[in-house]
Amino acid sequence: MTELQRLLTAYDAHRAAGRACALASVVDVAGSAYRRPGARMLVTDEGQLTGAISGGCLEGDARQRARRVIQQGRPAVVTYDSTDPDDDLQFGAALGCQGIVQILLEPLDFQDPDNPVELLRCWSAGLAQPAVIATVFSLSAAGTEVQVGQRLALLPDASVDSTLPAGADIYPSVVQAARAALAARQPATHHIATGGGSVRVSLEILRPPVRLTVYGAGNDVQPVVRLASGLGWQVRVVDGRPAQAQPARFPEADTVRVLPLAQVSQEPYDGSFALLMTHNYYYDLEVLRHLLPDASSRYIGLLGPRKKYERLLEDLHQETPDAAARLQGRIHSPVGLNLGGETPEEIALSVIAEIQAVLTGRPAGFLRDSPHPIHPPLQATAPLVPEGRVDVACAIGQ
Repeated sequence: MTELQRLLTAYDAHRAAGRACALASVVDVAGSAYRRPGARMLVTDEGQLTGAISGGCLEGDARQRARRVIQQGRPAVVTYDSTDPDDDLQFGAALGCQGIVQILLEPLDFQDPDNPVELLRCWSAGLAQPAVIATVFSLSAAGTEVQVGQRLALLPDASVDSTLPAGADIYPSVVQAARAALAARQPATHHIATGGGSVRVSLEILRPPVRLTVYGAGNDVQPVVRLASGLGWQVRVVDGRPAQAQPARFPEADTVRVLPLAQVSQEPYDGSFALLMTHNYYYDLEVLRHLLPDASSRYIGLLGPRKKYERLLEDLHQETPDAAARLQGRIHSPVGLNLGGETPEEIALSVIAEIQAVLTGRPAGFLRDSPHPIHPPLQATAPLVPEGRVDVACAIGQ
């Protein structure tokens, strides 16, 4: 279950029980921070938490502020500044991250179909490609037609859904900024000038769950499925052996299917990340033959020694002379990061870690050896705190 799915499940339970809730969302970050824009936490009036907006250092304070927002019935923005360690400790946040984080707190009206959680449910349903959500979180002048908490979604088919008025003067700028963020696949913040002041908008990338198809249902596949499922990935297990491809053996998998060798070529392409762990040369060959034309399958991990892949490539070359070129950059053999794994659990860790590195486009080396920040700097059209510095402040439209 993804973080968003857990949040939706908790929201439904709280709504059924009549427990008032607020949503805390990271909307802007400058410097170092544990979470990025789009991280969310659901808070009840009793203080129950679902999700996270930091590594645990902000949740306690944000919980109290969220409960206040529920009581007041209006949104608020809180800014946590840890760029001065002494003041950080004085205010009790104790972040130690040397960054600034802004959190939007919003009370949730269960009767409003356009409340933030219901919008997330709508916009994420059936999502197969990334989308962008733009959220207004700061106004510099009162009386504007735009309100804090209004949102716009740029969906994968290029359509736009919005609670932001289409006639608002900032509407075209928000759409343009959303298109730029989608093209870059990176979150951003935008400072948009208006006739009466300015508006700040947070742009987050809403990504679909990772889809992983594991060909093979041996015992070594079980820890792979557990790890992938724990990350919120959608996992499908496929094998030609009915005795092995049993749902009871893979309770964390979304689907477990018996697929005879003769039917592999009939499977529809779905762009999944693929792992070949059948320990059967001819089954692996048929799967590779099937995936060869599918350019959307950008990761194919092959368990086994390098010589095995070389032999498979020779067989593929007989019928498809450019097989090596088609698989270039997609095939990972031997599969996994070089972690020295030996047990099934250790190997599963190296395989899942490699897929995560491919997903994020990272080299997967030691962070201590990287000259770059852990997260790329957030794109912004204006500084997070344009004038002066806010330590721990909570105000409407700040």
